[in-house]
Amino acid sequence: MSEVPDFATIHDELRSVAAGLLAKDTIDWPLLVSAGWIGLDAPEDAGGAGATFAEVAVICEELGRAAAVTGYLGGAVLAIGALNAVHPNESRDALLKAVVSGTIRTAIALPGAGDPAPFELATTRLGWRIHGSAAFVPDAAGAQQLLLPARDADGVAVLVDVAAESPGLTVTEQPVLDETRRLATVTAEGVEVDEDAVWQFDGDPDSGLDALTDRAALAVACDSLGIAQAMLDTTVSYTGVRQQFGRPIGSFQAVKHACADMLVQISVARQLVGAAIASPDPRAVSMATAYTTEAAVEVAGKAMQLHGGIGYTWESGLHVYLKRAALNRSLYGSPAEHRARISARY
Repeated sequence: MSEVPDFATIHDELRSVAAGLLAKDTIDWPLLVSAGWIGLDAPEDAGGAGATFAEVAVICEELGRAAAVTGYLGGAVLAIGALNAVHPNESRDALLKAVVSGTIRTAIALPGAGDPAPFELATTRLGWRIHGSAAFVPDAAGAQQLLLPARDADGVAVLVDVAAESPGLTVTEQPVLDETRRLATVTAEGVEVDEDAVWQFDGDPDSGLDALTDRAALAVACDSLGIAQAMLDTTVSYTGVRQQFGRPIGSFQAVKHACADMLVQISVARQLVGAAIASPDPRAVSMATAYTTEAAVEVAGKAMQLHGGIGYTWESGLHVYLKRAALNRSLYGSPAEHRARISARY
């Protein structure tokens, strides 16, 4: 009988390695490639590790804990998820191997909100052309290939592979308050498309497209969980050494209660995120995303308050976490939108 692997131990080791790597001053793309994070859940025959989203979630949480500036969300989590979701074919397989090896960077133009298939694929006398626009696309700027979720003339959802320098395709960076993320608007105005660049989803097209949006939302929830945990750890450490009236402020009952409330929120969020990772049910994803992204903003705000005046200074760095948490709360559906989605399913 084969021995069942201890995934908790594996995840703890992965978390420890990730924390050490993210402690470096510069986290560039080649470093993420050499660490094996890009192809973590890519198939082994494509050069990946053949892991699952549960392992990717560990990395996402650590990225949030470090408020790391990387292109991991768009260039790895969403791009690899999209490539895994379509039928294998020669062009798709070649791109998947190139992404895993780090020779090509790609991103999927999955909008932060709205229609998950914002592009239209039309047949004209000149051949296939794609039109449409998607806003708030993570890590599209700097990608050599873009994956555009579209609907063909029959209304079937497909994924279209387009080179970033294609005539008619425009990628415009969108400045946002959170300086740790790069978002862009991707616009296609009659971009010429080859037949072998139109890929069909594996299984029901709409379900496959919805699963990509759920993957994006859950990745953001994991990031928010890391933000909240970092804010609690920092606050507990600070209140343990900050003196007032001759004793640490962490000994005051009001501060203890505030930290306890933060811990409860994080514990609930961790349970919801864990349940969503273990279950493909969209309701579980919406529950985790709605609660965790909102909790991260509240925990970060409470951390700033408990740090006193220094918490509101630029030098403290707490503002970086608060702004990242605020952006996460609005990406791939607001808490209100996810709660409406849950109620609609019931």
